[in-house]
Amino acid sequence: MNSSQNAPSTPTGADAQGSGSKNPFLAIGLFIRQVLAELRKVVAPTRRELVLYTITVLLFVVFMILLIFGLDAAFSWLSRIAFTVPDV
Repeated sequence: MNSSQNAPSTPTGADAQGSGSKNPFLAIGLFIRQVLAELRKVVAPTRRELVLYTITVLLFVVFMILLIFGLDAAFSWLSRIAFTVPDV
């Protein structure tokens, strides 16, 4: 059984404020409170994690550049072979 099955079916507490209301200011206020609550949950990476992620992304980008360059060179070579008229 996952946690969503244990959740109450009707909103309670802060979730119920502004729901079903025609007042747009209440809805905006609720939205801002929910955004701030989610931002409090964000965990910034440590310096070591940030360096590791940066190196990983850069290596992946370099790999993709080399892969695409290699495929482009191979298809270019194949198209030259296929579409040139041999000397007779």
